[in-house]
Amino acid sequence: MKLMLKVDSPLERQTSPARRWLVGFEWFFLLIGLAALDTYVWVNTSTVLSQAYQDWAFDQSLRGLKPSVPGFVGDEISWMLGRQREKVEAPEGAPKLQPMPQGKPPLPASLIGRLEIPRVHISAMVAEGTSPRVLSRAVGHAVGTALPGQKGNVTLAAHRDTFFRHLGDVRSGDIIELEEPGHEYRYQVRFTAVVGPQDTWVLEPTGKETLTLLTCYPFHFVGPAPDRFVIRARRVQGAGK
Repeated sequence: MKLMLKVDSPLERQTSPARRWLVGFEWFFLLIGLAALDTYVWVNTSTVLSQAYQDWAFDQSLRGLKPSVPGFVGDEISWMLGRQREKVEAPEGAPKLQPMPQGKPPLPASLIGRLEIPRVHISAMVAEGTSPRVLSRAVGHAVGTALPGQKGNVTLAAHRDTFFRHLGDVRSGDIIELEEPGHEYRYQVRFTAVVGPQDTWVLEPTGKETLTLLTCYPFHFVGPAPDRFVIRARRVQGAGK
């Protein structure tokens, strides 16, 4: 009687149930990682493209030209090829973008204007509302707060990891520019502060032309940030056009 000993081959050991489970988990987490990376790239790309188009369209409309996606694409391709963008002016008498009607609230997600803080290189388009859709593509104007040029508290908000990424670098005395069709307003920073989400005084009306910028804080906090970073500025009298 011969005693037979069975020895698993390397192939059999590699295809054991435990090994198959391990390989399955590796592929699962790899797919999850690729999906997360794809989502991150898509969200950031759409944000950048949306801002670039709105900024370009805003300038076109200020000159009385009608913006279009093909025109934007052609302009960008020319710029990438090293050609200087042509400053095409509208024909005489062409209608230009008009100032926002006073007394009428803007429509949700409609374009308000352009915000710039030159010293910290912040430049972003501003749209009406603070919904997730608006904040994914622009700085949001808090509904019900004053509009540029009105007496009161113009309140703008944005994500700390997109348009307001460098908001913490703003200092007292810095100039903030807010441009809308036909007008440009300049504000000087009075102070910065860190407040809790329950401190709603930052949204309250003021007796003077005030600008308030809001974002979550700390800037590099992982997960939902517990506080809010506030910048309060006042319009520089006599500035603007």
